[in-house]
Amino acid sequence: MPMHPFTPNHVQLINACYPQNSAALLNAGPEYRPNSQELSRLTYYAANKPGKITKVGSELEKRVRADCKKAQANNARSRASLLITLSILKALATECRRDIAILSSSILASVQVTVASLPSDLEVLARAATVFTAWTTYTDGHLIGVDNGVTRDYMASLQQFADFSRLNGKVKDDEVRNRTRLVGLSALTGAVASEALYSASQHFRPQVAIIVPALLVPIYETRVLTLDKVSHMMKDKSPSPYLDEFRTRPPNERRAASIHIHIDGDKGPSSEDVTDACLRVLSSIFAHSNALQVGSVMQAIFDSLEDMKGWEKPEHCCWLARKAADWTQYQYRYAVPTRLVERLQEAQDIPMTTPLHTSLAAMVTAVFTSPTPLINLSTSDIISNLITLILRRVAMDPEDSVLPALVECISSLGMHVYYADQIQDLAAELISRLAIVEVSGVSGGEKADKEKCRAKALRCLLSGLLGLLQAADNHDKAHSSDSELAKDHSKAGGTPASPQMIVQGGDHAHVKPSRRTKVSPEVWQDTLTLLCDGDYGVREDYASAVLYYLEKEMPKRGDATDADGVRRVHPLAEGPLRQASNASVALTGDGASRFLNALHSYLYVLATASSLGFSDASRTSGAPSTNGDQTTDDGRTDNGAGTSDDVASHRRSIASPARARKASVAQHLVDRTSSRITSSSCATASDYAYISVILSTVHQQLPVRALLTGVPMLLSLDAASQVDSAADPVLAQRQAAIRELVARVWMAVGKVWDCPEIATRVKEAGVPSSTSCLPPLPDAPHISLSRTPEPVVFGDGSVPPPSFSLDVEELVACLASNSTAGEATGLDQEALQRRMTLPWTPESAMKESIERPSNRMRVESVLKIPPTLMHVENMSLASLSRFNRGVGVTDLREALEGRNSMSNPALVNKAPSISTLDHSSAFTHPSDGLTLRPTRSRPAKRPQTAGSSEVRDVLNRLGIGRQAGSSSLLKASLAPLQKTDSRSSALVPPYKT
Repeated sequence: MPMHPFTPNHVQLINACYPQNSAALLNAGPEYRPNSQELSRLTYYAANKPGKITKVGSELEKRVRADCKKAQANNARSRASLLITLSILKALATECRRDIAILSSSILASVQVTVASLPSDLEVLARAATVFTAWTTYTDGHLIGVDNGVTRDYMASLQQFADFSRLNGKVKDDEVRNRTRLVGLSALTGAVASEALYSASQHFRPQVAIIVPALLVPIYETRVLTLDKVSHMMKDKSPSPYLDEFRTRPPNERRAASIHIHIDGDKGPSSEDVTDACLRVLSSIFAHSNALQVGSVMQAIFDSLEDMKGWEKPEHCCWLARKAADWTQYQYRYAVPTRLVERLQEAQDIPMTTPLHTSLAAMVTAVFTSPTPLINLSTSDIISNLITLILRRVAMDPEDSVLPALVECISSLGMHVYYADQIQDLAAELISRLAIVEVSGVSGGEKADKEKCRAKALRCLLSGLLGLLQAADNHDKAHSSDSELAKDHSKAGGTPASPQMIVQGGDHAHVKPSRRTKVSPEVWQDTLTLLCDGDYGVREDYASAVLYYLEKEMPKRGDATDADGVRRVHPLAEGPLRQASNASVALTGDGASRFLNALHSYLYVLATASSLGFSDASRTSGAPSTNGDQTTDDGRTDNGAGTSDDVASHRRSIASPARARKASVAQHLVDRTSSRITSSSCATASDYAYISVILSTVHQQLPVRALLTGVPMLLSLDAASQVDSAADPVLAQRQAAIRELVARVWMAVGKVWDCPEIATRVKEAGVPSSTSCLPPLPDAPHISLSRTPEPVVFGDGSVPPPSFSLDVEELVACLASNSTAGEATGLDQEALQRRMTLPWTPESAMKESIERPSNRMRVESVLKIPPTLMHVENMSLASLSRFNRGVGVTDLREALEGRNSMSNPALVNKAPSISTLDHSSAFTHPSDGLTLRPTRSRPAKRPQTAGSSEVRDVLNRLGIGRQAGSSSLLKASLAPLQKTDSRSSALVPPYKT
């Protein structure tokens, strides 16, 4: 075709790339490529004359628009010309990559027109996708959001390719549908591997909102087994370097992928090929996103599942959540479960339980139970949000079907332990909410359902607490198994790893405990009032929880049985000093002893009290709301709209009013007890069965402490059953249950201390072995929210009155004469018997369960801490850590020259301090009504020159000289720095002036 003499040079170069006649143009197939030599001239011209690129692009865009319009009318010549034009655009994008921004407008406009005009022509779509991928490969994305035309065409093209990727079942031919989807997914692959997606943060969310739905449709059409298979193959198959290295390679070194349709006659692409392409695109998005971007991707997933009703496939949802966490970068994985919990909170006020609630809860659990490690995860915030969500759902409907799933979410947090005190912190959060709900109930809901909502909320929190501990133990066991495998591997020549080890002690092997901190008795002690709750379901669930705590969680410092359940002393393993230390702790009391005192007190209340639970009067109007709001005295509710510091302070102190009221109500519970049981006692036969199991477990798990705290309570409970029950069949059954309870516990005591005489005495008393007044209980501690526990109550006298009576004095004498018990406690037979037969009441046990500040004072008085070291309000000995430097000649020289008081801040009395050491805590004894009366310590005048007291202090710290009363270096280093009496300033030998 002859050229016009005035045709511009760039147009002549473009025309030369096409066949010169119509016949040659139609016969250019099937490749439809431009003339290679002429194409090289055109690209060379454009690359060396950037000012002409705009004209070249505009000319090609004009040709694309004209050819598309004619190709829609089935013009074969225009279709062939269109394919060649698209190839020219792709070559220009590749060769002019440095100036791709100049070509962007023409390239994107051409692609958008092409896919919109010929959406069913796979060959044209593949060629357009190739051009689009070339542009996404070399662009820096800066034009997105800046140039309106480029942004519009890019988003429109992206939407069209996304529509091809999720082509639905309207296309009957599976091969055509799969090919069309693969073409669209190829273009989306280029988009997610481009800077255009990540350069403009405000345009990231709109793009993923288009891309993600196109990926989820094929994924949710595939079975989960196939998804697992394909994802596993993705790991084995080497991925495309184009996806992995696009962010690290400079644009000049990148290579754009070429997209081709399937060749006719070959076997068409399968559904697995489509699934593989979808998973690669989705994994690439997660792999290259930061935390904020991951949140946007998750939001796009939520919106897509809502539109396509994907929440109705919880199995697919859980699989997707696990993979999302696995694909995300290590430091940003926390964004996945965090966003899931936030989405749950957004749907918390929907009255009816929907598939969205159940699927989201299952997704949270799936992420936490997966082996994928998570870091930077704020477990305290997540558990607080989940607890608030549970309480809100309970207030709306106590029978909400999503509650068990939410409890599983809380339990699954125990599978990720990242610091030693994490489980204790999470348990403390749960226990503080338990205390609030126990006293204040659940805010919201109908008045008639208040008690039902309260009981359900308590059961949910208890189930979450127990599940949290069990999951943490499973986590430790899994790590123990891994460590054992690592040891075996190291023996075989592998990498050594020994986070745990087996320690031989005596005749039995003991496993070194895990590195996480166990929940302390002081933390758990706040829950013991639930033993006396008015709702039996709460009592049963709490009994299961406390049994698990006693068996698996409670720290047992020097107080544990061997594997066969017998308490033995191992002289070689423990040694005399350790035995004496353990005995001293058991006698003087510690956190575990205080816990057992409180436990025995509440168990006695449960066995004998005529009423259980909290009265309505105890629930005051100023109670903190369970959903985080604060109810004021005038009935108004503060929604917590304040600063973050105010909210944090409120969360730290929210349990204080509830704890104060609990102490008051607990005292009322103790006041309801009686020295003798009556027919009006509230405990059921099931309650007595749990009391029996709990007391037996206490003696099995902490034999020494239980010996000193539990045996007196057992004697008191036996004395409470000594009543005349001939005229009252219900009282007779209650009496029989208590006597059987006491007998079972004594049998456990005899087994623990290897004292067969106790078992013989119990059998001689005539305890029946076939019939029982106590119902059977589940073997393992378990809480099921799907059922409502029903207690076994005492009937109409079908059970005969007890025909046996234990001689507890003989049983105590047998136990006191046991050599193992005497050696474990460090007491002789007479002292041990006197200790076990001390008068016991629930009031006295409750007082023993309260930590007295005098113990702390005793340590401080022994150490003789001078007021100089306590110049700030500090009840601890943390101020002693300032003396972390050794004392040398320099200190003595400075003291002699008078500079020591200036260089050592610990020797300076800057201001009189306020001492609170002489006052007991108002929280410990709330009924005393004591107020703090500050005592001003005596001010010390700062010496201007070297004083004799300073010199003497440095000499004492050096260990030079004589100490009155003792030669202990500890007393020498902590001797008083200055005498309060200024008259006695003379030095005594060996010091001389």
